[in-house]
Amino acid sequence: MENRLLHTPEGVRDIYGDEMLKKRFLMEKLESLVSSFGFREIETPTFEYFDVFNREIGTTPSKEVYKFFDSENNTLALRPDLTPGVARAAVKYFMEEGLPIRLYYLGHSFSNRSGLQGKLKEVTELGVEYMGEASVYADAEIVDLAVELLKMAGLKEFQICIGTAEYYKGLCAAAGLKRDAERMLSHHIRNKNLFGTAELIKEMGLDSRIGDALSSLPMLFGEVDILDKALGLIEGIDRPVAAIERLKKLYEILKIYGIEDYVTFDLGLLSRHQYYSGMVLRAYTFGTGEAIIRGGRYDHLLESFGKAGPAVGFTVVIDQLMNILTRQSIPIDMQLNRVLLCFEEEYFAKALTEASKLRSSGAQVEMMKIDRGMDPYAIRKHAIEVNAEKLLRLTGDGLETQLLTQ
Repeated sequence: MENRLLHTPEGVRDIYGDEMLKKRFLMEKLESLVSSFGFREIETPTFEYFDVFNREIGTTPSKEVYKFFDSENNTLALRPDLTPGVARAAVKYFMEEGLPIRLYYLGHSFSNRSGLQGKLKEVTELGVEYMGEASVYADAEIVDLAVELLKMAGLKEFQICIGTAEYYKGLCAAAGLKRDAERMLSHHIRNKNLFGTAELIKEMGLDSRIGDALSSLPMLFGEVDILDKALGLIEGIDRPVAAIERLKKLYEILKIYGIEDYVTFDLGLLSRHQYYSGMVLRAYTFGTGEAIIRGGRYDHLLESFGKAGPAVGFTVVIDQLMNILTRQSIPIDMQLNRVLLCFEEEYFAKALTEASKLRSSGAQVEMMKIDRGMDPYAIRKHAIEVNAEKLLRLTGDGLETQLLTQ
């Protein structure tokens, strides 16, 4: 019988060795980048009260959340999404200042979705949240940071796809759709289901002009000129017109950043998370059909925690980004300065002094006691396995140095 104690549950796994080293180096590089944009780190709890993620707030469906009870019978949840927790913390600690707040996080999220086809249920996410700033310039900075982050990771070919939830919600409001109908239609549109979208709109008996505009959403994607095409469908309907005008202004700012070549538009780009209210962004590259960055503007989420305020941000799943780098044969540059220091028992004191000296100079030193007749090839193999750049051996003849090429 298989020993279950040696195995992890479906959807989670151990990370160790070279993979863990690469993951740590990648995270540190990306953290350094977001810090350079003025974002400050925040750490929120791995589990929160379930209400932080409930349907009314517009985050994750209840059945997809890992739930449990504490000793007082409160319903708690492992976070499926880090943004609501950061929003809660921002309202509690920062919102009195009345000034923009830039926060970033690095943590794990958990998904209890079935049928994930081998995808992880626990992943590491790096995210940024820019709160207290409603302008299109904040949207542009977030898009620019997403571009810089992917370039920092080593990607050369990728696309930032931008839409706006406000265009869709403005059309739904003009049509008088209830929330459930809006969500049902959104599901068909974001899945590019042309027939399902058209059939549902027909069943709803919508005004032909608004119905045509909604039906066209799955097809409104491409270069910036699709924004003018969209305007032609909604002339005189204030909310969606304002949403398109804001995207046009955003594009002009992105041209000043010099990143417009990375950008395309998709007005059918809608999120499962209902809290998005304005710009929605996704980043794509070859080798995967999944977005590697997800985010957007969520100007009403903070209200759920007691204080109104605009916000925009994104998240990147580190595990997914690493898989993409591997598929595209992009190395993660690791500068280790790691040393394996071998010593025979009688030279332990000298080895300890040498190790202390090396560590003071910034080296990572692993000490290993060896016997006089030990196989030098076995020692070298171990040094390579632990990513040592130097193999030092302390004997009666002094300190022998061997440089390693891996």
